[in-house]
Formats: sequence, structure tokens, C-alpha cells
Amino acid sequence: MSVNNHAGKPVPKEFLEPPGPLAFGPAVPVTPERLNEITENILGAPITLTLAELAERTGVSTDFARTFWRGMGFRNVADDALLFTEADVDALRWWVVALGTERIDETALVSLLRAQSYTMDRLALWQVEAMVDNVQRKLGIDDTAARYVMLQHIDESDDFMAEQITYAWRRHMVGLAERIYAEINARETPLLRDGLPLPRAFGFVDMVSFTTHSRQLGSRDLSRLVEGFEYTARDIITANGARVVKMLGDAVLYIADDVLTGARVSLAMIDAIGAQPDLLPVRASLVWGRVVSRSGDVFGPAVNLAARLMDAAPPGCLYADASTAALLAVSPRAADFLMKGHPTLELTGIGEVSPVELRWANPPSAEDVWIPR
Repeated sequence: MSVNNHAGKPVPKEFLEPPGPLAFGPAVPVTPERLNEITENILGAPITLTLAELAERTGVSTDFARTFWRGMGFRNVADDALLFTEADVDALRWWVVALGTERIDETALVSLLRAQSYTMDRLALWQVEAMVDNVQRKLGIDDTAARYVMLQHIDESDDFMAEQITYAWRRHMVGLAERIYAEINARETPLLRDGLPLPRAFGFVDMVSFTTHSRQLGSRDLSRLVEGFEYTARDIITANGARVVKMLGDAVLYIADDVLTGARVSLAMIDAIGAQPDLLPVRASLVWGRVVSRSGDVFGPAVNLAARLMDAAPPGCLYADASTAALLAVSPRAADFLMKGHPTLELTGIGEVSPVELRWANPPSAEDVWIPR
């Protein structure tokens, strides 16, 4: 049987066979020799170069090589620190070539390096913690023992995870290209040069009394609470056509391209999370406005307003500002919602705002809104 991936490379034979039983070894400390082996296996080459030698091999100054290393998110190192491999030489050469062809300048280079570093650092941590949790559950051992086991096997699945990262990146880049294409073709008037370019609906949703409740939980129960909230929020946001900007532990910020999607997502989260007895009730906000996007985040007065409105909302309630509610009221699906005005509030850093509470007029159909059942 022959199976190929998107790049035309054959899928490893072991992926085509049923997995065997768990083959985790004992929870024994990792020796320095084994750690060196893990490092070389994951990096794909032995560590043979200092920072100065990396710079020399790529034809750049040590200062430039150090800028590259720090831009990747790692601590500063001495010129004679033995840390680098041939893979580092290849990676740095790519950046040198890109600069030489003037495709990007050094400011963009550092920004892209930071983007990669931040994302990969978070991703690697997430993956490792998921593996530790898996080992704990499978073997019934404590956190320390599970980390010993995980570390002994951490280099066994790096090729699989690297391939999946590349696949996911390609898919998300295509999705972003399609959204940019649709948006710029829908613009009817030129934007002001210094104006905020992106019209979006912003939603904040957070768990009520999380700080107080979390003090009463052990590590396992706290992990279940945070994961239950995060997984439910991510599923509802993405399944209904919005996008997660960031998770803040007990809260999530998401964006949508239209106010109807934003309202549906927030109300769906209130319903779905409220129906799960192991989770805390949530409150939410929705604001339509313009922002600028930088470093994977969004910034602008509308985001600040959404954050303050969420803080003011009672448990189980979605607050919008008056202009956002007015925009939803003239949409073709306005009849799906009930809107109730509330007394004016004085919001810190914002001023006086008249919140409008949004609720379903009727339960949404499965065709309109996806909610986990």
C-alpha cells in the first residue's frame, strides 16, 4: 500500500499499521549522555559550533548572529559558547539570503523571528504538557515520574510533530490569504493612512469567580477546569466562523468578521459552558470597531471597551455597547435576538457607556449555530 503526504513524501510504514501496546520505559532519571542524545536527535545534527563559528560559516558578524539567536527567543550567549549545529547554519543562511535579495529588511526579520519563537515556545510547551498528562493517565504515576518517562521518549515523535506543524501552518496561511482577499475586495473607500484598518467584532468571555474557585482546587482539577473552558471556547469560536486571538487563562478574546457571528459565538459559549457542571459560569462582551493587528494580537479602543464591558457584565450575561447593538438590530437576523438596555455605567479608562444585554429570542438551530451537545 502506498500513501503520500502533501509534499509527495511517503508516509512512514509504522503509520499504516495498528499501533502496538504502550512501550513506555521505567520512570528513571535522564543521564547527561541521554540528554545529549535527545538534543542531537531532535536537532538532527551534533552540536559542533560556537556562536563565532556560526557567524563565520554564514558570513555575518557575531553581532548579527547574536541578534538572530536572541530574536529566536533564547538567552544571550558568549562568542565561544558551544551550542550550534549545521542546522543552525542552514537556518541563518536563509535569513541572510532573504535580506540580500531585499525581500525583507532587518526590522521585519526580527519581527518574524520573534513570531516564530513565541509561537513555537508555546506550542512545544503545550505538546510536552499534553504528553506528560497522557503518561500520568496511562501509567497512573505522579507528575515527576511522568516527566522522567516523557523525557526518555521525547525524541521518538519529533518527525511526526514537525510534519504536522508544517501541515497546519500551510492550512492556516491559506485560510488567512482567503480572508485577506475577501476583505480587501469588499472595501468601498480608501483607508486613511494612519487609521485603524480592520473592522471587526470583538468578544471577551471569562469565567466568573475563577480566582476564588481555583484556590480550592488541586492541580488535576484546576487543569480540568482550565482545559474544559479553553477547549469548549476554541471549538465554538472556530466552528462558528470566528477566530481566537488569545487565551488569558480564565478568559478568551476572539474576533469575527461580522457582528452577527460575534453575537452568535458569545451566546453559544454562555449556553455551552453553563450547561457543563464541571465548569464555572461565564460572562461576555461584544463590540464592533476598528483595530490594528500586530504580533498576532489586536489593538484599539474597541478592544479596551470590550474588556471593560465584560468586567461589568453579570454572570451568564452578554453586554454590547449601544452602537454594536444598533448594528445588530438592522441585520437580516435581528429577530434572532432580544436586546435590553441597562443604566449607564462609568467604565475605567473609557467613560460613560450604556450597555445593552443580548439574549436569544429563540434557541438557534443547529444549521445556524454549532454548539457541542
